[in-house]
Amino acid sequence: MTMFNFHTHDLSAHDAIISVSPSCFDPQSGQLYSVGIHPWDTTNDWLQDWDLLEKHSHHPQVVAIGETGLDTLRGAPLGVQIEIFKNHIALAEQVRKPLIVHCVRAWQELIATWRHTAPHRVPLAVHGFRGNANVARQLTDEGFYLSFGAHFNAEALAVTPHDRILIENDDSNTDITSIATSAAQALAMSVDEFTILTSDNARRFISSQGLNYFSRVGKSDLR
Repeated sequence: MTMFNFHTHDLSAHDAIISVSPSCFDPQSGQLYSVGIHPWDTTNDWLQDWDLLEKHSHHPQVVAIGETGLDTLRGAPLGVQIEIFKNHIALAEQVRKPLIVHCVRAWQELIATWRHTAPHRVPLAVHGFRGNANVARQLTDEGFYLSFGAHFNAEALAVTPHDRILIENDDSNTDITSIATSAAQALAMSVDEFTILTSDNARRFISSQGLNYFSRVGKSDLR
């Protein structure tokens, strides 16, 4: 049974989406990636990175755009971050690959920006979600997926529709199986059931390149 790790920065990870900046994209055989300009990096020369991002976005092992998003604690002024985020949304729509989003204390701005750029053909997932149940409801009402990590809020997890739940370890040293075990217990599910649930959700979320990956490993290998 293999637990699919939705978001990690571990470059050696398999059965996972590895998040990297455009300048660090170095695809290895059998691995999947998301590529984007992190909000923390928006104070840098992000236009130079943008040229690389546009190039890498077409690579078959890139199954999502991001992480991108909004962070009121770090990075460029929020208005600049919003414009960069809009560019990521437009690119994702162009290449038909979903978005993985980092958001800190900017939930309403995130929702407003997403609505402003509607309609959408690609989905969005908030990674490392730590918000409360009220925020979880607002985001899932918008159609967002929520990816839960080591420090998840059990009440938020409980109100998230099962078809919108993803699991990750981000940059944590905590093993993904350990995180998934805690989340499964919070939902009164077996680890096997949770593995199937989150793997099916990841399959639905990611692009056709990711679907090819799941077809290759076989659904039974994820159970």
